[in-house]
Amino acid sequence: MPTVAVVTTGGTIASRRGEDGVSRPVVTGPDLLATGAERAATEVRVTDVLSKDSSCMTFADMDRVREAIAAELRDPTVAGVVVLHGTDTMEETAFLVDLHHADPRPVVFTGAQRTFDHPESDAQANLSAALSAATDPAMRGLGVLISFGGKLHPVPGVRKADTTALDAFRSVRTPMHRHRPEPLPWRPISGVRVDVVAIYPGTDRVQFDACRSTGAHGLVLDALGSGNANPGIVEAVRESVAAGVPVAVSTRVPFGSISPTYGGGGGGSDLIAAGALFSTDLRAGQARILLAALLADPDQTGLEKEFDRRSRIEL
Repeated sequence: MPTVAVVTTGGTIASRRGEDGVSRPVVTGPDLLATGAERAATEVRVTDVLSKDSSCMTFADMDRVREAIAAELRDPTVAGVVVLHGTDTMEETAFLVDLHHADPRPVVFTGAQRTFDHPESDAQANLSAALSAATDPAMRGLGVLISFGGKLHPVPGVRKADTTALDAFRSVRTPMHRHRPEPLPWRPISGVRVDVVAIYPGTDRVQFDACRSTGAHGLVLDALGSGNANPGIVEAVRESVAAGVPVAVSTRVPFGSISPTYGGGGGGSDLIAAGALFSTDLRAGQARILLAALLADPDQTGLEKEFDRRSRIEL
């Protein structure tokens, strides 16, 4: 009988709705796993790590989740790990784990859109599917996955794309069997600050400069189109990079890769000339995690090359 380690962190899957109509994560792992005939063939070991709405997750919390997963995988009898997590920031925590995941055994994140006590909750179906994926030999070597709404997603490039749909996650690109760069050495990111700056018509540098002034170690632009901004932001990027604060460029567009193909003073080509990094396939949330993980290394030699390589999803 395979053993699956289940790491719980809270989220909707572990929530009940109170008399005031507000959902709160109050359900523990053993209660979540108390039912389900399909689990008779799997031995489940539960570790409750956090009990949080994932919108409240910090880098320190993500570090704790990653360390809990690594601790479970030190047991050779564990076939795989399932992580129960809120959907709001699942894509970030899962990506942090994937960047450092050196074990062929699968780590599968899941959660729910409807609370545990909802009459038509998706919690049990998602949990069962995640447990099946964690014990499936075909999942070995694929890295960290998200199992949700009957679909399996490789983590790089995935994002929550719908606030209510039961299959809430979509991938920018969808290859299940992708080239995985060698994992990064583990370094906690809790001491690193990376901020996201939204770009929109008429954006000035107020938010950009505010993030710099409060000690950001790096910045991510949630840019327009294929990675575009405006001349004022380009100048801010140039100053930031010259001061040793790297800036990565992503896009607010849901799907497709980005590339620095436009000029005109504020386009992607101008941002590259100013020293920006381009996040080819990762949207802002995951680009922020990647930049933080690279900045956590005291020796940042080759950071630009590593960011470019790891932001691409390659077959």
